Amino acid sequence: MTGLPQTMKAVAIREPGGPDVLELREIGTPEPGQGEILIRVEAAGVNRPDTIQRMGLYPPPPGAPETPGLEVAGEIAATGPGVTRWKAGDRVCVLVGGGGYAEYCLAHEAHALPVPKGLSAIEAAALPETFFTVWTNVFERGALKAGETFLVHGGTSGIGTTAIQLAVAHGARVIATAGSAEKCAACERLGAEAVNYREKDFVAEVKKLTGGRGADVILDMVGGDYIPRNIQASAPDARIVSIAFLNGPVAEVNFMPVMLKRLTLTGSTLRPRSIEEKAALARALEVKIWPLIEAGRVKPLVDSVFPLAEAAKAHALMEGSSHIGKIVLTI
Repeated sequence: MTGLPQTMKAVAIREPGGPDVLELREIGTPEPGQGEILIRVEAAGVNRPDTIQRMGLYPPPPGAPETPGLEVAGEIAATGPGVTRWKAGDRVCVLVGGGGYAEYCLAHEAHALPVPKGLSAIEAAALPETFFTVWTNVFERGALKAGETFLVHGGTSGIGTTAIQLAVAHGARVIATAGSAEKCAACERLGAEAVNYREKDFVAEVKKLTGGRGADVILDMVGGDYIPRNIQASAPDARIVSIAFLNGPVAEVNFMPVMLKRLTLTGSTLRPRSIEEKAALARALEVKIWPLIEAGRVKPLVDSVFPLAEAAKAHALMEGSSHIGKIVLTI
């Protein structure tokens, strides 16, 4: 590849463990293959799956790089054979299967989106993972509609802040759970009604706020004992969508309310999906959500920014759960 370095800096996982196992190494610069683009990374988002991969509990899918990082923003440095939409110099943000914590990162061209007008690379790097996840789970699987009540747990996470904004922009009423007065205030600034789960039972609060009816769509990343409690907090014909299990994936559930209320229990993961599925999500976002971002109605919330060499500090912050919004690495 003319004009590109043979090697690049990338974050490696020395061995499964805590944040201190992340280290900066020199590795070969990848070359784009059929349908691929090579991005000169300016910023990379940090996500909970990155920390789980670091612990050795979430291996990359076949063919994906060992380097962590699921979303990047930057400039296209080179294109592979068959690439039709993009050219070198285009500014994009992209969902990737791995490899984001590096100076250069490969991506499939169909998974790239233009950096929205008015957004910095840091803000753009905070978009793909959370916006893909929220769109497919809340609006496709959960089928959230205007006028419905939406309950999101972890309201101040990257997923949570995105879900609140998109649900509000689509005319839903939003209730968010969070673990402190500061976090509840942050949810409220985004348009949600907030419940401090450390002080109040979210089931009782949701019932009280909805006149006993419950939530129509619930987005859950907690799992564990939240699984039966979500069923209690749901309205008739509600959709409960699981996307992570911070408290574990196992729960004892009474299925009688599922039958009586005609509930839909569903969930999904994003990383293992096919190229075609992710491409379809990218196009849906570009048509339906990018205009909202460029109009200023929705914006990624960035909590903290770290240089690539301080990826360990970024992971420690992520695991401490004190952040409000996204954590981003700059290259």
